[in-house]
Amino acid sequence: MTIIRRRRALKGALVATAVAVATATVAGTASAAGTELPVQPTFEMYGANKTTQELQVWFPIGNDIDTIGPLDKVADVADIIVADNDNDGHGEAEWTVNKNGRLDFYSPDTGDIDGNVVGRGWNIYTTVLSPGNVGGAKQADLLGVDKTGVLWSYLSYPNGTLTPRVRVGGGWNAYTQIAGQGDLTGDGKPDVVARDKTGVLWLYKGTGNYKAPFTGRTKVGSGWNAYDRILSTGDINLDGKADLLARKPNGDLLKYLGTGNASAPFKAPVKAGSGFQKYNLF
Repeated sequence: MTIIRRRRALKGALVATAVAVATATVAGTASAAGTELPVQPTFEMYGANKTTQELQVWFPIGNDIDTIGPLDKVADVADIIVADNDNDGHGEAEWTVNKNGRLDFYSPDTGDIDGNVVGRGWNIYTTVLSPGNVGGAKQADLLGVDKTGVLWSYLSYPNGTLTPRVRVGGGWNAYTQIAGQGDLTGDGKPDVVARDKTGVLWLYKGTGNYKAPFTGRTKVGSGWNAYDRILSTGDINLDGKADLLARKPNGDLLKYLGTGNASAPFKAPVKAGSGFQKYNLF
């Protein structure tokens, strides 16, 4: 696919530059304090224009949102899930969920710049995400919520293929949004947040056990139904804590920087941009 070739070529150059600049800025401050930054990955955000289906890519790193695109059309793409499988701080591997249920995977190690087909039938899931490594291995893993509300866990191999799924639990159709890429609580395990139908946001702490990857939920706060999209791009400000992005229906994008505190995982929101109502954000 031309779109995949183009976005990866552009992504490599821009990610390297953006991460280097932001890291230098943040590291300079940390170095002066005599501290060393922990590693938390930073990921790009994708968006398909609702009218033209052209793909846009943003890199919300530091205080800026750098962008590339528009690229080719992606009318057949349902989601793009980025992973940092080599632990260098930014995503180099990608699963693409297609609307026909095909799951593709790309990493520099696959040998095919278009990626490989690693599964089919993934349109049984209403939500697919990767909060990170939930099973104890190096690679990021996948979670899927099926149409009956059951959450399933898949462990990943280096080539993007997956183990047979394991049932985690039911009732996840109580949530209208589920997000997470990284550690929100400072214990080194990936976590997720989920918004219920009344607008309450809940935190699920990671356990490191892929058969039961999360503890019981903890209430973060209410009023989150003010947003029509909640997603994570990992550590936006490179302070070693995973963050969250939230979009209002008018297109305003807000960033919630992480605190590393399970009882209050986010700081007050700060506006990160506008005009995002035009896109289906991945």
